Amino acid sequence: MFCCTRNTEKIKKIDFLIGNWIRINEKKENKTYETWKEDLTGIGYTLQDKDTTFKEILKIISLNDTLFLSVRGNNKNITLFKITSQTDTSFIAENAKNEFPKKILYYKENNFLKAEVSIPDFKVDFIFESIK
Repeated sequence: MFCCTRNTEKIKKIDFLIGNWIRINEKKENKTYETWKEDLTGIGYTLQDKDTTFKEILKIISLNDTLFLSVRGNNKNITLFKITSQTDTSFIAENAKNEFPKKILYYKENNFLKAEVSIPDFKVDFIFESIK
């Protein structure tokens, strides 16, 4: 196996994502969910009534000893965001070549999972609470 302990420890730090989450700062007619499994694969989707209006497949992956957030959205192409900093309760992933977002911040605050997707002059905030 070609994995290194240092990277395994970095991945373990991101386990704050694990769980089933519902967005609480969403438009009234929508319901947005994110689910993260223990292997740090996830899915995010938005429902309007019973129709799926948005869906993305999410993964934390290691390539050449570097961690990335992999996002595959509606267009089926995978976009990689390099994880540029992290703590036990947060990480920042960036891809300067992506149109939007260029930066993704995930962090745990109290019992909430929060995310911020942004470009330099615009951002969208997501606040999720755990689904019991």
